[in-house]
Amino acid sequence: MSARLANAFPADRAALVCFVTAGDPTPAATPAILDALVEGGADVIELGMPFTDPMADGPAIQAANLRSLAAGTKTADILAIATDFRSRHPNVPLVLMGYANPMTRRGPEWFAEACASAGVDGVICVDIPAEEDAALGPALRAKGIAPIRLATPTTDAARLPAVLKGAGGFLYYVSVAGITGKQQAAQASIEEAVTRLKASTDLPVAVGFGVRTPQQAAAIARVADGVVVGSAIVDIVAQHGSDAAAPVRDYIRSLSTAIAAARQTTNA
Repeated sequence: MSARLANAFPADRAALVCFVTAGDPTPAATPAILDALVEGGADVIELGMPFTDPMADGPAIQAANLRSLAAGTKTADILAIATDFRSRHPNVPLVLMGYANPMTRRGPEWFAEACASAGVDGVICVDIPAEEDAALGPALRAKGIAPIRLATPTTDAARLPAVLKGAGGFLYYVSVAGITGKQQAAQASIEEAVTRLKASTDLPVAVGFGVRTPQQAAAIARVADGVVVGSAIVDIVAQHGSDAAAPVRDYIRSLSTAIAAARQTTNA
């Protein structure tokens, strides 16, 4: 499974990492939205596990969580969506992103086995810090699933080794000290951070939080290994509901095209 993630970050361009919330607007509508992400050019899919108190997320993803929960989405539905996705897209990496409670309440071994059975490649757990890796990390690694870690503007040189220890897949750089979707960091600070992080790890470094436009995506793509987009996609789902697949595909295509051209422009 790790091969899918390893192959998702090509040497000649940045990867496009796209987030949507599972079950938003309904579990039945999610597969078409996931297919639209792939058709638009997403290299890695992050599937959010809805949670009542998503502390790292801004209003857009908070609202998506509530829509999904109101539609009755359960962990079993998320795993079924993942299994279904894997059957249709055998080579596209799929990462579950969420919070500790749904991942650990039945035991880390149960969750890791369920992820492996569903074809999940990696897991981002926002509220299990690196220092508490034992709560989930060993179970994931035992099943070949990458524990994907978050680094932030406040992750200093003293703490970075702990963040990187046991990490896999890619390093997700949260470019702002804040919640998803509300703001974007200055490009200079992103460039400085990516340079610093890449000096400390061989993992690809993907940058997210606040990326909305093709221009923003292209600027990050010139320096990072990946560009993460979430809230802007979730906003399209909020606007179009069960008819979101086509506008999502068009939006992702605009990002993918900009990212593909970004380094060509730099090297011209």
